[in-house]
Amino acid sequence: MNPNSLIRLRRALALRGLTPASVVPDASGGRTDEATIRPARLVEGTLLEWKPIGAAERWPDPLAFLDGVQRTELLGYSAHSPIVLADIAAAVRERTARRLRTVVEERRTLVLGRPDALLAAGDALRGLTVLSLPVEEDGHPAADVVQAARLVDRARGALEVSLALRYRARSPGWLVVDGGLTESPELAADSRMVGVVKSHATLPFDGADLDRYLRLPHGHRSSLFTPVTRSLTPVYSWALRLWSWEGKDLFHGLIRVEVAPGCSPDDADRLSRWLLSERAPLSAPDGRWDRLLYGVHSVETYLRAGTTALKRG
Repeated sequence: MNPNSLIRLRRALALRGLTPASVVPDASGGRTDEATIRPARLVEGTLLEWKPIGAAERWPDPLAFLDGVQRTELLGYSAHSPIVLADIAAAVRERTARRLRTVVEERRTLVLGRPDALLAAGDALRGLTVLSLPVEEDGHPAADVVQAARLVDRARGALEVSLALRYRARSPGWLVVDGGLTESPELAADSRMVGVVKSHATLPFDGADLDRYLRLPHGHRSSLFTPVTRSLTPVYSWALRLWSWEGKDLFHGLIRVEVAPGCSPDDADRLSRWLLSERAPLSAPDGRWDRLLYGVHSVETYLRAGTTALKRG
């Protein structure tokens, strides 16, 4: 939603006796992750090891990339109950002969709030998709904003799953998904989908194994493992170091890869070499460049260029 529309919407709320907001909530930029350790089970050997993958190899065409973006804005208040506006978008860009083109995309604008707050907003929200927050006694405004952020996370995740399935219906080619595959049984079971997880809020090991996991050398992968908490959407996974971490940070250049169960060690090595060739260049204007793939960066750039950033109106 463009800034002028946002200003008009805030004015419409004010005319109905609600209080417009002028502060962006803390979770305005993206998904919320809770730091935790969830033990994994090794499926390659009995000890967590470092596996050299060899030199990078170019991924054969066609290859597609899926990513999504989100942005939230605190729109106003009904009494003390916040109303949150969210833009979510996702797209698939396919590369053939070194050229990327967008083949599937979708954008949505959502309004989130407690049912009574949305009711008070009335026709000011006409034409917008509204989502009601869970009703709890004596709701705290900050807690409502956190709940809204979680609902936006889920809505964005569902949108990305929908686009992945739409792409698969039109093409049998490889699809690299920015994030995990476990939000969908269909994605988790697809042998030509690869999830690339940049966040390490959830870690698969503890103690000495965690130390070894985080000190994985450049150009190596970890042993294959499977998260034991994902019984409904099982995947095989491994860590991969895209860039050297020494002198920087333990998480520098570290990604986690997810694929369908049954991936062999040779397959993991081959996919790792392909992923290594997709690293974003050093000059990529993104704070996550060390964990970013060039194709994923292309999808994000495309989506953000097509959506005027929300501003504080």
